[in-house]
Amino acid sequence: MKPYFNPEIETMPRYELDALVEARIKYTVKYAHDNSPFYRKWFRENNIKVSDIKSHEDLRELPIITGQTIRKKQPPETEEFEFKCSNSEIFTIHETSGTSGTPKAFFLTWDDWNRYAEKYARSFTSQGFGEGDRVVVCASYGMNVGASTMTLAAQKIGMAIIPEGKCTFPVRIIKNYQPTGIVGSIFKFLRLARRIEAEGIPPQESSIKRLIAGGESFAEESRKYLEEIWEVPVYNTYGSTEGTMCGECQKKVGLHVPEDLVHLDVYNPQLQDFVDEGECGRIVLTTLIPQGEKTGTLLLNYDTEDTTVVVGREKCPCGRTHMRIINPQREAETVWVAGSPFNRVDIERGVFQRDNMDYLTGEYEAFLYGDEMETILRVSMECVKTERCDKDLIEDNFVKSFLQLKPALKQAYEDGSFGIDFNFTGPGGLEFYKVRGRPKRLVDRR
Repeated sequence: MKPYFNPEIETMPRYELDALVEARIKYTVKYAHDNSPFYRKWFRENNIKVSDIKSHEDLRELPIITGQTIRKKQPPETEEFEFKCSNSEIFTIHETSGTSGTPKAFFLTWDDWNRYAEKYARSFTSQGFGEGDRVVVCASYGMNVGASTMTLAAQKIGMAIIPEGKCTFPVRIIKNYQPTGIVGSIFKFLRLARRIEAEGIPPQESSIKRLIAGGESFAEESRKYLEEIWEVPVYNTYGSTEGTMCGECQKKVGLHVPEDLVHLDVYNPQLQDFVDEGECGRIVLTTLIPQGEKTGTLLLNYDTEDTTVVVGREKCPCGRTHMRIINPQREAETVWVAGSPFNRVDIERGVFQRDNMDYLTGEYEAFLYGDEMETILRVSMECVKTERCDKDLIEDNFVKSFLQLKPALKQAYEDGSFGIDFNFTGPGGLEFYKVRGRPKRLVDRR
């Protein structure tokens, strides 16, 4: 298999990569001024001189754009889609899922699609995929771009796609077509493993060589358990309709950001400034356009509302020189208790403590109740068999893991202002099974 999809770019020395990024920043900012109704007005209202934006530092000085900004500049709020670029030949039209509000509209040119596919092709190649591989895609084909982008990327590297769209496909797909990989989520893979084993195919003995987890953040503990069940490596990807598309290589030391196509920075809204490398903050992205190419929707300093930490910009052990970030988490899945934040992934980490998994399926949900005086976190976990579930062991493991790195929360737990209650169910007993759509695993009901 080829080690790189685009070796010249992926292994480019840092000083050359920085120079390329700055050239694309200049072109992208000018393109925004010349072609985007929103940005032309935005530059004028903020007294921004386009020719002054030449570098990474200059880009940081521009105001932050949010999803709400996009929603306010499209119908029905306005007559036109103001983020749509005027001189572009639109190939497809897409919307975000709308999980955090009204769906945002995005217009893609064929140039956009080629850049999106390039990002995923690099990611697939870095994970060991290439000619001869057959990959089942368990992401929906529709207004979201992920599944279609992966399919286009597969064509670029000579890989075959089995476009199922969901992980509820018949087991004969595994038997008949011998796929070497699957793209899905942690929980889809766990359910699939149980299903194919019930039909006589132990996951470890299947044709699968790699699993690609995307679509939602996950705990390292759940990844390790999944790797144990399937006996294959599980790699992480992070993508969005906005065009992020970062991928973890086989070294698993962070997700590579395709810096020549995506300018990514980390911002702390509370401090109203960008944070230093190694500190956690919200991902702010700018979609970079190569000289002479076009785009349908362009974003400068866009707040994704996902959080991450920059791992570093030094050369990765895989040889790639592009910066790496940790697995991003959704800000919408973060809550605050006793002045301390925690995320759905923190709940997942407590659930997937290894000893717990002798009794649990991995499915869980958590709810916050209470007021300013007392807050209760109620964690529900699904047991393989409730009658043989070691509840005391599971509760102890969860509490130790959950409070380990949260001193303020631990203090609140010890003084009684924060409590953790547990509920155990049999298969199918969790609340989210009764609701359509993606399960909400951490719900604030205060």
